[in-house]
Amino acid sequence: MMVRALACALALTAAAPASAQISDDVVRIGVLTDLSSWGRDNAGPGSVEAVRMAVEEFGPTVAGKKIEIVSADHQEKPDLALEIAREWLDTGKVDVIADVQNSAIGIAIHNLVREKNRIALLTAPGSSTITDRICSPNTVHFTYDTYALAKVAGTEVVRNGGKSWFFLTADYAFGHQLQEDATRFIKEAGGSVVGAVRHPTGNHDFSSFLLQAQSSGANVVAFANAGADTDTALKQAGEFGITQGGQQLAALLMFITDVHAVGLQDAQGAYMVTASYWNLDQDTRAWSRRFFERTGFMPSMIQAGGYSAVMHYLKAVRDAGTDDAGTVMQRMRDTPINDVFVRNGRLREDGRVIRDMYLARVKKPQESKEPWDYLEIVKTVKGEDAFRPVSESQCPLLKR
Repeated sequence: MMVRALACALALTAAAPASAQISDDVVRIGVLTDLSSWGRDNAGPGSVEAVRMAVEEFGPTVAGKKIEIVSADHQEKPDLALEIAREWLDTGKVDVIADVQNSAIGIAIHNLVREKNRIALLTAPGSSTITDRICSPNTVHFTYDTYALAKVAGTEVVRNGGKSWFFLTADYAFGHQLQEDATRFIKEAGGSVVGAVRHPTGNHDFSSFLLQAQSSGANVVAFANAGADTDTALKQAGEFGITQGGQQLAALLMFITDVHAVGLQDAQGAYMVTASYWNLDQDTRAWSRRFFERTGFMPSMIQAGGYSAVMHYLKAVRDAGTDDAGTVMQRMRDTPINDVFVRNGRLREDGRVIRDMYLARVKKPQESKEPWDYLEIVKTVKGEDAFRPVSESQCPLLKR
């Protein structure tokens, strides 16, 4: 069955080295993302464009062979995503699948590429299970995960004075896990959780939950949710004057595109954790402005992650002289990750990329000096301190 897909081929012929073994004489990258549903702003067309920029910057050939990019809309539907991915791997001769927003879809693709002996560059899903008990030698979990979000926020916000917390938590597995993990790190840092309420996904009225948070007297009102729920909760928290009343906000999964959607007036003061920020230094600004010229917005950490992951993959194919999955994965593990957004990162045996994470705080409107100047970096947390340590892992690949 044919699926609707955006496709572009970036090709340039060149003589390949005699030792290069590239299947079908093409390295084919599939960007499987959300092009039409609630996740399109954080990933979506921006992820496709970031991958395109990586290919253009890299060559756009590798080992003398052309690189092709295909992309498709999974619409946040796991069944559709698997249908697309199977067609790509079975008949489309796709070598690597990138992005894969949505943890349920990410886990499905993670299992599929292992079965088919291809590679997944999971730059968008968050579930830390991917590199824990269900880890695979064929998956790279590149950008962030729920463990790091919870640990950085729970630990560092407490250290900044946010000793007592109240949670507004999405009532499904992702939200429950975020709250559970964050609670652990809050308590380990000397803080406490004084209350929590659960809300349905797609909730439009947080007023009763916010009133409970206000009356709890907690220092921090935390949102263990994502997407439109986070945006709505933040907007309504601004309308309720939560921060003006002396409480702090912490969104455990929020992107710069969410801040843009909510606006600084309502989002100001909120803590968030991110793997990258466009305005971090001269190099990130230069790349992000090129991205902005092509898209009209600054990159989220998912979109920046797509660029970085594909660059690391292409370097490994070039150095290995092949697109064989096992050989390329080993080369990616052996090679430090250094680019515009990742400094001295590394790919661990469980598939987890160990990289710096950042605790950020949303600026007040008067502090912003230009469009998209939204974040103040409060703390840089080393990858070894942000992500799950080997000592806590259930991944058998780390027990060898």
